[in-house]
Amino acid sequence: MGLVLHESIIRSARLGAKTGVEHGVLSVNGDEISAQLTARDACIESVAVHIVQPGDAARVLCVKDVIEPRCKTGGAEIGAGVTRVLRNVAVVTCGPIVGFQEGIIDMSGPGAAYTPFSERTLVVVEVRVEEGTPPHEHEAALRSAGLAAADQLAMNCAAAAIDRVDTLDWDEQRSDSGLPRIAYLDMVLSQGLLHDTWVRGRSAGDVLPCRLDPLIMLDGGVVSGNCVSACDKTTTFHHQNNPVVKELLAGHGARWDFAGVIMTNEPTRLAAKQRSAERAVELVRELGADAAIITKEGFGNPDADLMMIVRALEAAGIATVAITDEFAGTDGASQSLTDATPEADALVSVGNANELIELPAMQTVIGPLPDVARLAGGY
Repeated sequence: MGLVLHESIIRSARLGAKTGVEHGVLSVNGDEISAQLTARDACIESVAVHIVQPGDAARVLCVKDVIEPRCKTGGAEIGAGVTRVLRNVAVVTCGPIVGFQEGIIDMSGPGAAYTPFSERTLVVVEVRVEEGTPPHEHEAALRSAGLAAADQLAMNCAAAAIDRVDTLDWDEQRSDSGLPRIAYLDMVLSQGLLHDTWVRGRSAGDVLPCRLDPLIMLDGGVVSGNCVSACDKTTTFHHQNNPVVKELLAGHGARWDFAGVIMTNEPTRLAAKQRSAERAVELVRELGADAAIITKEGFGNPDADLMMIVRALEAAGIATVAITDEFAGTDGASQSLTDATPEADALVSVGNANELIELPAMQTVIGPLPDVARLAGGY
């Protein structure tokens, strides 16, 4: 059957007495969400729910995660059956910083051009935990709160009109078409607190590298625990709507054979990096891939993981393209990546994370203003 997405298109949102969708307008009972989230986790002190929309003079600080509201219907397994989706809206969690860095979203002005979330209605869930909550519990509370709020929102809107149906299918078997066979290798952070990813409910460091059904990825099987700089924050929303996977599925059987997804981690120690890279390359080879596309989360030491993988794939005769950001200094003249290899001759840059952007004052600021000093670039 594949995965069937029943989508309701949200045009705007407001706080109201009852959560639901009518004529494309999402009404959100913020008090209900707040009560349910504080009741489910003893370390949550308070929850405030806000609505911001494209064009608002609003800024969201210390963003933990962004999640598209979805829920399963009919008891289907993840990656199959029907999933209800609210499009053009996202749940954003924010609150006091666990450690450092974190994301920022501007809904208008020059900063809005640097985030896809400025184009969507946002239900911002601002969470404060009890003073003295240990860092791991703090991070887990906010992560699970966002997932619970997104699921609750979708469940309460499950009866809304279905505006679009998107059916996703994938057959991993090699066809006789003679088309190039392309694998996707997704490198995710897996370095512990603030630098982690959850794959089917388990920490990436425990389960990766591994093969992953692309439909499971697009159906919420990968959750972000990445609390790093805004420019390097791969949110849960990005995993739910992974553009490389969606493009490879769209061309499958017509332009190429989509061989499948390999997810791999980015350990901290060199020996672990080497073992992980070797296993990731082995899995790509097992797919019978002619070519591979790689995306990388994080910067600095993950560049070494990337270059090990590119070098080994190219040596195995697998043409490889890597998509990466750069840290090239504020003037763009510094070395872009921490590591390099001659085999990395096909790189797609998604921008220089050292570029300085001046952000003007906003009428509305959601999130802990004093923590701006600990945001990347907050100085």
